[in-house]
Amino acid sequence: MREDTAASAPESAHPAAAAPAAPARPAGLLLVLLLGGLTATTPLAMDMYLPSLPEVTRTLHAPAATVQLTLTACLAGMALGQLVVGPMSDRWGRRRPLLAGLAVYLVATALCALAPNVETLVALRLAQGLAGSAGIVIARAVVRDLYDGLAMARFFSSLMLVSGVAPIVAPLIGGQILRVTDWRGVFVVLTVAGAGLTALVWARLPETLPPARRHRGGVGEALRAMRGLLTDGPFSGYLLAGGFAFASLFAYVSASPFVVQEIYGASPQTFSLLFGLNSVGLMVTGQINGKLLVGRVALDKVLAAGLAVTVLAAAALLLMSAGVFGETGLVPVAAALFVLMSAMGLTLPNAQSLALLRTRQAAGSASALLGTSSFLIGAVASPLVGVAGEHTAVPMAVVQLAGALVAVACFVGLCRPWRARTVPEGDQN
Repeated sequence: MREDTAASAPESAHPAAAAPAAPARPAGLLLVLLLGGLTATTPLAMDMYLPSLPEVTRTLHAPAATVQLTLTACLAGMALGQLVVGPMSDRWGRRRPLLAGLAVYLVATALCALAPNVETLVALRLAQGLAGSAGIVIARAVVRDLYDGLAMARFFSSLMLVSGVAPIVAPLIGGQILRVTDWRGVFVVLTVAGAGLTALVWARLPETLPPARRHRGGVGEALRAMRGLLTDGPFSGYLLAGGFAFASLFAYVSASPFVVQEIYGASPQTFSLLFGLNSVGLMVTGQINGKLLVGRVALDKVLAAGLAVTVLAAAALLLMSAGVFGETGLVPVAAALFVLMSAMGLTLPNAQSLALLRTRQAAGSASALLGTSSFLIGAVASPLVGVAGEHTAVPMAVVQLAGALVAVACFVGLCRPWRARTVPEGDQN
Protein backbone atom coordinates (compact mmCIF):
# COMPACT_ATOMS: atom_id res chain seq x y z
CA MET A 1 0.00 0.00 0.00
CA ARG A 2 1.24 3.46 -0.79
CA GLU A 3 -0.58 6.61 0.31
CA ASP A 4 0.93 8.90 -2.29
CA THR A 5 -0.15 7.02 -5.39
CA ALA A 6 -3.56 6.21 -6.77
CA ALA A 7 -5.10 3.15 -8.34
CA SER A 8 -5.44 3.29 -12.08
CA ALA A 9 -9.16 2.60 -12.23
CA PRO A 10 -9.66 3.48 -15.89
CA GLU A 11 -6.76 1.24 -16.89
CA SER A 12 -7.69 -1.83 -14.92
CA ALA A 13 -8.86 -3.55 -18.07
CA HIS A 14 -5.39 -3.45 -19.62
CA PRO A 15 -3.08 -5.42 -17.30
CA ALA A 16 -1.02 -6.81 -20.16
CA ALA A 17 -0.28 -3.41 -21.57
CA ALA A 18 0.94 -1.95 -18.31
CA ALA A 19 4.47 -3.33 -18.29
CA PRO A 20 6.32 -2.97 -21.59
CA ALA A 21 9.98 -2.14 -21.53
CA ALA A 22 10.59 1.40 -20.34
CA PRO A 23 11.36 3.73 -23.25
CA ALA A 24 14.75 5.37 -23.50
CA ARG A 25 14.95 8.85 -22.06
CA PRO A 26 17.37 11.74 -22.63
CA ALA A 27 19.67 12.87 -19.83
CA GLY A 28 17.78 14.44 -16.93
CA LEU A 29 18.80 18.08 -17.42
CA LEU A 30 18.30 17.93 -21.19
CA LEU A 31 14.85 16.41 -20.72
CA VAL A 32 13.88 19.13 -18.23
CA LEU A 33 15.02 21.83 -20.65
CA LEU A 34 13.28 20.25 -23.65
CA LEU A 35 9.95 19.64 -21.92
CA GLY A 36 10.17 22.94 -20.05
CA GLY A 37 10.70 24.72 -23.37
CA LEU A 38 7.71 22.93 -24.89
CA THR A 39 5.52 23.83 -21.92
CA ALA A 40 6.61 27.47 -22.00
CA THR A 41 6.53 28.09 -25.77
CA THR A 42 2.91 29.19 -26.16
CA PRO A 43 2.69 31.10 -22.83
CA LEU A 44 5.90 32.83 -23.88
CA ALA A 45 4.26 33.79 -27.17
CA MET A 46 1.38 35.34 -25.22
CA ASP A 47 3.41 37.27 -22.63
CA MET A 48 6.22 38.50 -24.90
CA TYR A 49 3.57 40.13 -27.07
CA LEU A 50 1.96 42.12 -24.21
CA PRO A 51 4.19 45.25 -24.34
CA SER A 52 3.43 45.68 -28.05
CA LEU A 53 -0.39 45.83 -27.75
CA PRO A 54 -0.61 49.66 -27.92
CA GLU A 55 1.61 49.69 -31.01
CA VAL A 56 -0.50 47.00 -32.69
CA THR A 57 -3.57 49.15 -32.04
CA ARG A 58 -1.94 52.13 -33.76
CA THR A 59 -0.32 50.41 -36.73
CA LEU A 60 -3.31 48.23 -37.65
CA HIS A 61 -5.78 51.05 -36.95
CA ALA A 62 -7.89 48.75 -34.78
CA PRO A 63 -9.84 49.32 -31.55
CA ALA A 64 -8.09 48.21 -28.38
CA ALA A 65 -10.90 45.74 -27.62
CA THR A 66 -10.37 44.06 -31.00
CA VAL A 67 -6.62 43.83 -30.45
CA GLN A 68 -7.30 42.20 -27.07
CA LEU A 69 -8.97 39.41 -29.03
CA THR A 70 -5.55 38.39 -30.26
CA LEU A 71 -4.80 37.30 -26.68
CA THR A 72 -8.17 35.64 -26.22
CA ALA A 73 -7.79 33.72 -29.48
CA CYS A 74 -4.38 32.40 -28.49
CA LEU A 75 -5.65 31.35 -25.05
CA ALA A 76 -8.69 29.62 -26.56
CA GLY A 77 -6.46 27.79 -29.00
CA MET A 78 -4.21 26.61 -26.17
CA ALA A 79 -7.22 25.25 -24.27
CA LEU A 80 -9.11 23.56 -27.11
CA GLY A 81 -6.10 22.28 -29.05
CA GLN A 82 -5.11 20.03 -26.17
CA LEU A 83 -8.36 18.07 -26.49
CA VAL A 84 -7.37 17.15 -30.06
CA VAL A 85 -3.63 16.65 -29.73
CA GLY A 86 -3.72 14.63 -26.50
CA PRO A 87 -5.77 11.72 -27.92
CA MET A 88 -3.80 11.91 -31.18
CA SER A 89 -0.60 11.29 -29.24
CA ASP A 90 -2.16 8.26 -27.55
CA ARG A 91 -2.87 6.74 -30.98
CA TRP A 92 0.17 7.72 -33.07
CA GLY A 93 2.83 8.22 -30.42
CA ARG A 94 4.28 11.45 -29.08
CA ARG A 95 6.81 12.49 -31.73
CA ARG A 96 4.67 12.79 -34.84
CA PRO A 97 1.87 14.94 -33.34
CA LEU A 98 4.45 17.02 -31.48
CA LEU A 99 6.60 17.75 -34.52
CA ALA A 100 3.51 18.43 -36.64
CA GLY A 101 2.20 20.85 -34.02
CA LEU A 102 5.54 22.64 -33.79
CA ALA A 103 5.72 22.95 -37.59
CA VAL A 104 2.26 24.55 -37.75
CA TYR A 105 3.16 26.78 -34.80
CA LEU A 106 6.23 28.02 -36.67
CA VAL A 107 4.24 28.81 -39.81
CA ALA A 108 1.49 30.59 -37.87
CA THR A 109 4.00 32.61 -35.84
CA ALA A 110 5.93 33.68 -38.92
CA LEU A 111 2.70 34.72 -40.66
CA CYS A 112 1.71 36.78 -37.60
CA ALA A 113 4.68 39.02 -38.40
CA LEU A 114 3.16 39.62 -41.85
CA ALA A 115 -0.47 40.10 -40.81
CA PRO A 116 -1.97 42.99 -42.82
CA ASN A 117 -4.92 43.63 -40.50
CA VAL A 118 -6.17 42.75 -37.04
CA GLU A 119 -8.70 40.19 -38.26
CA THR A 120 -5.95 38.17 -39.90
CA LEU A 121 -3.83 38.51 -36.77
CA VAL A 122 -6.66 37.16 -34.59
CA ALA A 123 -7.07 34.13 -36.88
CA LEU A 124 -3.34 33.46 -36.91
CA ARG A 125 -3.11 33.79 -33.14
CA LEU A 126 -5.87 31.19 -32.83
CA ALA A 127 -3.87 28.85 -35.09
CA GLN A 128 -0.74 29.62 -33.07
CA GLY A 129 -2.46 28.63 -29.84
CA LEU A 130 -4.02 25.49 -31.32
CA ALA A 131 -0.69 24.26 -32.70
CA GLY A 132 1.37 25.38 -29.71
CA SER A 133 -0.88 23.40 -27.38
CA ALA A 134 0.87 20.28 -28.69
CA GLY A 135 3.95 21.17 -26.69
CA ILE A 136 1.98 21.66 -23.47
CA VAL A 137 -0.12 18.51 -23.60
CA ILE A 138 2.53 16.16 -24.99
CA ALA A 139 5.18 17.35 -22.52
CA ARG A 140 2.97 16.15 -19.66
CA ALA A 141 2.24 12.89 -21.46
CA VAL A 142 5.97 12.28 -22.02
CA VAL A 143 6.59 12.74 -18.30
CA ARG A 144 3.92 10.10 -17.61
CA ASP A 145 5.52 7.76 -20.17
CA LEU A 146 8.94 8.00 -18.57
CA TYR A 147 8.23 8.39 -14.86
CA ASP A 148 5.92 7.04 -12.22
CA GLY A 149 5.06 7.69 -8.61
CA LEU A 150 7.43 9.90 -6.65
CA ALA A 151 9.83 10.27 -9.57
CA MET A 152 7.06 11.83 -11.65
CA ALA A 153 6.16 14.29 -8.88
CA ARG A 154 9.81 15.32 -8.55
CA PHE A 155 10.10 15.83 -12.31
CA PHE A 156 7.00 18.02 -12.45
CA SER A 157 8.52 20.21 -9.75
CA SER A 158 11.74 20.52 -11.77
CA LEU A 159 9.69 21.30 -14.88
CA MET A 160 8.03 24.18 -13.03
CA LEU A 161 11.46 25.77 -12.52
CA VAL A 162 11.94 26.08 -16.28
CA SER A 163 8.40 26.80 -17.42
CA GLY A 164 7.88 29.25 -14.55
CA VAL A 165 10.62 31.53 -15.89
CA ALA A 166 8.59 32.32 -19.04
CA PRO A 167 6.03 34.73 -17.51
CA ILE A 168 8.82 36.57 -15.71
CA VAL A 169 11.17 37.18 -18.61
CA ALA A 170 8.73 37.29 -21.54
CA PRO A 171 7.44 40.87 -21.05
CA LEU A 172 10.99 42.05 -20.39
CA ILE A 173 12.24 40.44 -23.60
CA GLY A 174 9.29 41.87 -25.52
CA GLY A 175 10.02 45.34 -24.22
CA GLN A 176 13.67 45.12 -25.25
CA ILE A 177 12.73 43.89 -28.74
CA LEU A 178 10.51 46.96 -29.16
CA ARG A 179 13.54 49.18 -28.51
CA VAL A 180 15.09 48.05 -31.78
CA THR A 181 12.11 47.06 -33.94
CA ASP A 182 8.31 47.09 -34.03
CA TRP A 183 5.73 44.53 -32.87
CA ARG A 184 6.31 42.37 -35.92
CA GLY A 185 9.87 41.79 -34.69
CA VAL A 186 8.45 40.04 -31.61
CA PHE A 187 6.97 37.35 -33.84
CA VAL A 188 10.22 37.06 -35.80
CA VAL A 189 12.09 36.36 -32.54
CA LEU A 190 9.42 33.85 -31.50
CA THR A 191 9.75 32.11 -34.87
CA VAL A 192 13.54 31.81 -34.55
CA ALA A 193 13.28 30.52 -30.98
CA GLY A 194 10.58 28.04 -32.00
CA ALA A 195 12.71 26.79 -34.89
CA GLY A 196 15.61 26.15 -32.52
CA LEU A 197 13.39 24.24 -30.09
CA THR A 198 11.87 22.21 -32.93
CA ALA A 199 15.33 21.22 -34.13
CA LEU A 200 16.31 20.10 -30.62
CA VAL A 201 13.12 18.08 -30.22
CA TRP A 202 13.64 16.42 -33.61
CA ALA A 203 17.24 15.54 -32.79
CA ARG A 204 17.14 14.72 -29.08
CA LEU A 205 13.65 13.71 -27.95
CA PRO A 206 12.90 10.08 -28.88
CA GLU A 207 9.51 8.43 -29.08
CA THR A 208 8.38 7.64 -25.53
CA LEU A 209 5.14 5.73 -26.14
CA PRO A 210 5.83 2.15 -27.29
CA PRO A 211 3.47 0.76 -29.96
CA ALA A 212 2.15 -1.78 -27.46
CA ARG A 213 0.68 1.01 -25.34
CA ARG A 214 -0.95 2.98 -28.16
CA HIS A 215 -4.67 3.17 -28.84
CA ARG A 216 -5.73 1.72 -32.20
CA GLY A 217 -9.20 3.24 -32.32
CA GLY A 218 -10.35 6.60 -33.62
CA VAL A 219 -12.38 9.42 -32.17
CA GLY A 220 -14.80 7.02 -30.53
CA GLU A 221 -12.10 5.30 -28.53
CA ALA A 222 -10.58 8.65 -27.53
CA LEU A 223 -13.96 9.84 -26.27
CA ARG A 224 -14.46 6.59 -24.39
CA ALA A 225 -11.03 6.98 -22.79
CA MET A 226 -11.88 10.52 -21.68
CA ARG A 227 -15.26 9.41 -20.38
CA GLY A 228 -13.58 6.62 -18.42
CA LEU A 229 -11.17 9.12 -16.90
CA LEU A 230 -13.91 11.58 -15.96
CA THR A 231 -16.05 8.87 -14.36
CA ASP A 232 -13.10 7.96 -12.13
CA GLY A 233 -13.82 9.95 -8.98
CA PRO A 234 -10.25 10.55 -7.78
CA PHE A 235 -9.04 11.58 -11.26
CA SER A 236 -11.87 14.10 -11.57
CA GLY A 237 -11.16 15.30 -8.05
CA TYR A 238 -7.51 16.00 -8.78
CA LEU A 239 -8.43 17.57 -12.14
CA LEU A 240 -10.97 19.93 -10.55
CA ALA A 241 -8.79 20.70 -7.52
CA GLY A 242 -5.92 21.70 -9.80
CA GLY A 243 -8.24 23.59 -12.15
CA PHE A 244 -9.91 25.71 -9.47
CA ALA A 245 -6.57 26.37 -7.77
CA PHE A 246 -5.38 27.55 -11.19
CA ALA A 247 -8.42 29.87 -11.26
CA SER A 248 -7.05 31.57 -8.14
CA LEU A 249 -3.75 32.05 -9.96
CA PHE A 250 -5.52 33.39 -13.09
CA ALA A 251 -7.44 35.86 -10.94
CA TYR A 252 -4.12 37.15 -9.62
CA VAL A 253 -2.61 37.47 -13.11
CA SER A 254 -5.68 39.29 -14.45
CA ALA A 255 -6.22 41.69 -11.56
CA SER A 256 -2.81 42.30 -10.00
CA PRO A 257 -1.66 45.02 -12.46
CA PHE A 258 -4.78 47.04 -11.63
CA VAL A 259 -4.77 46.25 -7.90
CA VAL A 260 -1.11 46.99 -7.30
CA GLN A 261 -0.80 50.07 -9.53
CA GLU A 262 -4.22 51.74 -9.52
CA ILE A 263 -5.57 50.93 -6.07
CA TYR A 264 -2.34 50.92 -4.08
CA GLY A 265 -0.49 53.47 -6.19
CA ALA A 266 2.62 51.44 -7.02
CA SER A 267 4.73 52.32 -10.03
CA PRO A 268 5.03 49.97 -13.03
CA GLN A 269 8.55 49.17 -11.89
CA THR A 270 7.32 48.21 -8.42
CA PHE A 271 4.60 46.06 -9.94
CA SER A 272 7.16 44.30 -12.17
CA LEU A 273 9.36 43.64 -9.13
CA LEU A 274 6.47 42.21 -7.10
CA PHE A 275 5.27 40.11 -10.04
CA GLY A 276 8.77 38.69 -10.44
CA LEU A 277 9.12 37.98 -6.72
CA ASN A 278 5.81 36.13 -6.67
CA SER A 279 6.87 34.01 -9.64
CA VAL A 280 10.16 33.25 -7.93
CA GLY A 281 8.24 32.23 -4.80
CA LEU A 282 6.20 29.78 -6.85
CA MET A 283 9.34 28.27 -8.41
CA VAL A 284 11.22 28.03 -5.09
CA THR A 285 8.27 26.31 -3.41
CA GLY A 286 8.07 23.93 -6.35
CA GLN A 287 11.71 23.00 -5.83
CA ILE A 288 11.16 22.50 -2.11
CA ASN A 289 8.30 20.21 -3.02
CA GLY A 290 10.38 18.18 -5.46
CA LYS A 291 13.67 18.04 -3.57
CA LEU A 292 12.56 17.86 0.07
CA LEU A 293 8.91 16.86 0.42
CA VAL A 294 8.32 14.27 -2.30
CA GLY A 295 9.32 10.87 -0.93
CA ARG A 296 9.13 12.06 2.67
CA VAL A 297 5.52 13.25 2.80
CA ALA A 298 2.59 11.68 0.95
CA LEU A 299 1.60 13.61 -2.18
CA ASP A 300 -2.00 13.91 -0.98
CA LYS A 301 -0.80 15.55 2.25
CA VAL A 302 1.40 18.04 0.41
CA LEU A 303 -1.49 18.88 -1.94
CA ALA A 304 -3.77 19.36 1.07
CA ALA A 305 -1.24 21.68 2.68
CA GLY A 306 -0.94 23.74 -0.51
CA LEU A 307 -4.72 24.09 -0.78
CA ALA A 308 -5.01 25.06 2.90
CA VAL A 309 -2.38 27.79 2.54
CA THR A 310 -4.15 29.07 -0.59
CA VAL A 311 -7.44 29.32 1.30
CA LEU A 312 -5.82 31.18 4.21
CA ALA A 313 -3.98 33.63 1.94
CA ALA A 314 -7.13 34.32 -0.12
CA ALA A 315 -9.20 34.81 3.05
CA ALA A 316 -6.61 37.28 4.38
CA LEU A 317 -6.71 39.17 1.06
CA LEU A 318 -10.50 39.36 1.20
CA LEU A 319 -10.50 40.68 4.77
CA MET A 320 -7.89 43.30 3.92
CA SER A 321 -9.63 44.32 0.70
CA ALA A 322 -12.98 44.66 2.50
CA GLY A 323 -11.42 46.97 5.11
CA VAL A 324 -11.99 44.65 8.08
CA PHE A 325 -8.56 45.62 9.45
CA GLY A 326 -8.96 49.27 8.52
CA GLU A 327 -6.99 50.91 5.74
CA THR A 328 -4.39 48.44 4.50
CA GLY A 329 -1.27 49.40 2.61
CA LEU A 330 0.50 47.62 -0.21
CA VAL A 331 2.98 45.66 1.92
CA PRO A 332 0.51 43.30 3.67
CA VAL A 333 -1.47 42.82 0.45
CA ALA A 334 1.73 42.02 -1.45
CA ALA A 335 2.75 39.59 1.30
CA ALA A 336 -0.58 37.74 1.07
CA LEU A 337 -0.28 37.55 -2.74
CA PHE A 338 3.25 36.18 -2.35
CA VAL A 339 2.03 33.44 0.00
CA LEU A 340 -0.86 32.56 -2.32
CA MET A 341 1.38 32.31 -5.36
CA SER A 342 4.03 30.33 -3.49
CA ALA A 343 1.40 27.80 -2.40
CA MET A 344 0.82 27.00 -6.08
CA GLY A 345 4.24 25.34 -6.08
CA LEU A 346 2.80 22.72 -3.73
CA THR A 347 -0.63 22.50 -5.33
CA LEU A 348 -0.27 22.40 -9.12
CA PRO A 349 2.53 19.81 -9.64
CA ASN A 350 1.07 17.40 -7.09
CA ALA A 351 -2.48 17.67 -8.45
CA GLN A 352 -1.13 16.86 -11.93
CA SER A 353 1.01 13.99 -10.66
CA LEU A 354 -1.80 12.40 -8.66
CA ALA A 355 -4.21 12.71 -11.60
CA LEU A 356 -1.76 11.18 -14.09
CA LEU A 357 -1.04 8.32 -11.70
CA ARG A 358 -4.61 7.22 -12.34
CA THR A 359 -3.78 6.26 -15.91
CA ARG A 360 -0.98 4.94 -18.07
CA GLN A 361 -2.68 3.81 -21.28
CA ALA A 362 -4.38 7.18 -21.94
CA ALA A 363 -1.79 9.63 -20.67
CA GLY A 364 -2.30 11.93 -23.66
CA SER A 365 -6.05 12.13 -23.10
CA ALA A 366 -5.53 12.63 -19.38
CA SER A 367 -3.02 15.41 -20.04
CA ALA A 368 -5.46 17.04 -22.45
CA LEU A 369 -8.24 17.04 -19.89
CA LEU A 370 -5.93 18.49 -17.23
CA GLY A 371 -4.71 21.30 -19.46
CA THR A 372 -8.02 22.19 -21.05
CA SER A 373 -9.93 22.23 -17.76
CA SER A 374 -7.36 24.51 -16.12
CA PHE A 375 -7.37 27.02 -18.98
CA LEU A 376 -11.16 27.02 -19.33
CA ILE A 377 -11.82 27.41 -15.60
CA GLY A 378 -9.19 30.13 -15.43
CA ALA A 379 -10.63 31.89 -18.47
CA VAL A 380 -14.09 31.91 -16.87
CA ALA A 381 -12.72 33.21 -13.57
CA SER A 382 -10.58 35.99 -15.03
CA PRO A 383 -13.35 38.40 -16.16
CA LEU A 384 -15.03 38.17 -12.75
CA VAL A 385 -12.23 40.10 -11.04
CA GLY A 386 -13.49 43.37 -12.53
CA VAL A 387 -17.23 43.06 -11.90
CA ALA A 388 -17.29 45.72 -9.14
CA GLY A 389 -15.41 48.39 -11.05
CA GLU A 390 -11.93 49.85 -10.79
CA HIS A 391 -11.80 50.99 -7.18
CA THR A 392 -11.77 47.79 -5.15
CA ALA A 393 -9.73 44.59 -4.90
CA VAL A 394 -12.62 42.68 -3.32
CA PRO A 395 -13.65 40.84 -6.55
CA MET A 396 -10.13 39.50 -7.02
CA ALA A 397 -10.03 38.20 -3.46
CA VAL A 398 -13.55 36.74 -3.73
CA VAL A 399 -12.66 34.84 -6.91
CA GLN A 400 -9.43 33.58 -5.35
CA LEU A 401 -11.14 32.41 -2.16
CA ALA A 402 -14.03 30.83 -4.05
CA GLY A 403 -11.64 28.98 -6.36
CA ALA A 404 -9.59 27.72 -3.42
CA LEU A 405 -12.66 26.57 -1.47
CA VAL A 406 -14.12 24.72 -4.48
CA ALA A 407 -10.72 23.09 -5.02
CA VAL A 408 -10.73 21.88 -1.42
CA ALA A 409 -14.29 20.57 -1.74
CA CYS A 410 -13.42 18.62 -4.92
CA PHE A 411 -10.25 17.23 -3.34
CA VAL A 412 -11.99 16.07 -0.16
CA GLY A 413 -15.25 14.94 -1.74
CA LEU A 414 -13.91 13.09 -4.80
CA CYS A 415 -10.34 12.09 -3.94
CA ARG A 416 -10.98 11.11 -0.31
CA PRO A 417 -7.27 11.41 0.49
CA TRP A 418 -7.57 9.62 3.83
CA ARG A 419 -8.07 6.35 1.93
CA ALA A 420 -4.83 4.58 1.01
CA ARG A 421 -4.85 3.26 -2.56
CA THR A 422 -2.83 0.42 -3.96
CA VAL A 423 -0.43 0.82 -6.85
CA PRO A 424 -1.75 -0.98 -9.95
CA GLU A 425 0.26 -3.92 -11.22
CA GLY A 426 2.98 -2.79 -13.59
CA ASP A 427 2.92 0.81 -12.37
CA GLN A 428 5.45 0.44 -9.58
CA ASN A 429 8.96 1.77 -9.85
